[in-house]
Amino acid sequence: MAERVQISCINKDDRYSPYERIQNIGGVHGGSRWRLSVSEAIKCIEQSKYSFYTKVNDHVRNVVIASRNGVKYLKTEADSDTPDNLLSLPECS
Repeated sequence: MAERVQISCINKDDRYSPYERIQNIGGVHGGSRWRLSVSEAIKCIEQSKYSFYTKVNDHVRNVVIASRNGVKYLKTEADSDTPDNLLSLPECS
């Protein structure tokens, strides 16, 4: 069973495409800061190592893998087509 981990921050690059804009996701889990590249996070989800979620204003949203034009990216289940919920998280330090 996948370990459930909250994403509380992201790192963005300068691309304008919302599907390729997030480089890293991160947060605090088990008292330690963590950060993964999006490709690492996708691999962890596919291998059922981790399941990720966001929690904003007490709204919990599962993070899933989506694909557009053959490019895999992360988005929350609440998003219809764009990863806006993830893009609204603060930058990881």
